[in-house]
Amino acid sequence: MEKELKCNSCKEDIRVDTGSTAFKCPSCSKEIIARCNRCRKTAVRYKCLSCGFSGPN
Repeated sequence: MEKELKCNSCKEDIRVDTGSTAFKCPSCSKEIIARCNRCRKTAVRYKCLSCGFSGPN
């Protein structure tokens, strides 16, 4: 069974969301930051649970 991957901001399952992305935290590289297409387009903030880094911007 495939692990669920949810948007860090809205908790939507991004495995079926076209335009979504997942990447390592740009600050600590310890956590995977998952972003759905809607949150990416509207620049909804996310936060790394390990180091507290927040983005975008």
